[in-house]
Parts: sequence; structure tokens; C-alpha cells
Amino acid sequence: MKVYLDSVREVLEAGTRKVNRTGVDTLSTFNINYEIDLAEGFPLLTTKKISWKNIVVENLWFLSGARDIGLLRKHGCKFWDPWADEDGLVPSAYGNFWRHFPVHRRGEPGFNDQIGWVLEELRRNPMSRRLVVTAWAPENAQTSALPPCHCLFLFNVQNHADGEPRLNLHLTQRSCDIGLGIPYNIAGYSLILELFSHFSGLRPGIFAHTLVDAHIYTSKEDGSMAEYDHVPGLREQLTRTPRALPRLTLAPGLRSLDDIEALLNEDTDTLMQPFALEGYDPHPAISFKVAV
Repeated sequence: MKVYLDSVREVLEAGTRKVNRTGVDTLSTFNINYEIDLAEGFPLLTTKKISWKNIVVENLWFLSGARDIGLLRKHGCKFWDPWADEDGLVPSAYGNFWRHFPVHRRGEPGFNDQIGWVLEELRRNPMSRRLVVTAWAPENAQTSALPPCHCLFLFNVQNHADGEPRLNLHLTQRSCDIGLGIPYNIAGYSLILELFSHFSGLRPGIFAHTLVDAHIYTSKEDGSMAEYDHVPGLREQLTRTPRALPRLTLAPGLRSLDDIEALLNEDTDTLMQPFALEGYDPHPAISFKVAV
């Protein structure tokens, strides 16, 4: 995961102090871009331990299109709790707009299932340049307490040098928490790329990532709010030697979104079985406090 550590260095070295809606200062830079070839292994960070269960559960929740966090709570995932209302609903939930993007047809309100359409189009017309999924619905995003950070992604098939087509994914992310969020975003969208490759019969290729506002939360200049300071933990990671990436194997029985839906009703162990991650040997975890 050299590209991740390089991004950490870039923000630490070139970032400038910015205020933001959370009240916690950041060191911020504009426009970091990198690529990760999934042929080299599954990009789960090794310079600190990351919860594989949380990544799988969160992204299956996204793909389900649900707005409530019941599935997350069922499997012990608490990271969306601060943004849910008293009924457990997240109005800006990514999957809601992936699966139910608001549209008007013949003057009547309706919804577009972007995920379902992209999967079908991959089978019909894999060389299409229109395989786009957006979570940015302006009416929601402009008023939301937490509008989508990873706001748009698209798939693109390219013929590889070996003559075999490969499926690639590009993620555009408007707001990028380097310490906490980005390791999960890299692994989460790489999992989606692996799943869509599995569903479509294409080999997974490149995960590409554009970070628009790449930032690291830090204490105030007077030393206050030090409990939110991610800089020490990130500097600790830079001293650690990255280890070999793990390998992901998806169960053959996972063939469609319907198979994903069926998993959502299972217990945690059963839900995790189709997502076999082998060889994950990370350095110890490092805790970061989230700025809400």
C-alpha cells in the first residue's frame, strides 16, 4: 500500500491548515490521484489493522439500498451511528441513491436503480463508457448533515496487454479523511470491483482514486482538541514496513445481487463465509477519534 503511505506523506508535508464544519482543524491538500492493481493482492491496509468484517458489512449494506442502519447494528458495526436519526435512518445513505436515485418520468416521481442497470449493461455492453453510479443527489446533498464523501464512481473495461479484458473502477471522492476513511474507502470499493467482476465474468483490474480535498485532522494551533489529532498515529504508520497484501476469494455461489440480498438475513459468520480473505497479517491497530 505504498500509494496510501505516499498520500499520507504528501498531506503531512504539503498540507495547509483549514477550518471546516466539524470544528476540528485539518491539514489539507487538493487533488491526489493514484492507481492500485488488484492483481498484486487485495488492498487492505497492513500498516495498521483494519476490520474486514466492517468493510464487508458496510458495502453489502450500501448495495442493499437500505437507509436504516439495522443491518450494521445487527453485525456490530457502529460507525454510522453518529449520523443516524432517532429511527436509525441515514437520509444521505450511499446505497439509497445507488439503488433508488430520485427521477421524474412523464412528470411523475420515481427511482432509478443505478447498480442494477450497470450490472446489466456490463453483461450487454461491457465496453460502454456510461457505467456511472452517483450518490450525489443535489436536493439531499445541499442540505444534509453528511452529504456523500465518495460521491461518484464508474466502471470501465479495457483490453489488457495479455489480450483479456479487465474491469476497472474509478472513484471520485470530494472529502477524504486520510487517517480514518481512506483505508476503508480503498478496500470497500476494491471489494465492489471484485464483486462486479465476479458477477460479470470479467477479471478485476485497476482501482483508481481521485482525492479532491485530502485532509488529516489535527489539533488546534494552541494545542487544544488534541484528542482528534491523527498526525501522531499516521507518523507511526510511516515508520512501519508494509507487509504482503492478502488475497480475496469470492464464493462461486455469489452470482448476483439476489445472492447478496439473501446473505443480509444471515448471522455474521455465515455472511462472512463467501468473502475469504487469506494472508492478512497487519501491524497492530491505531485508534483515531472521528470528527463528527
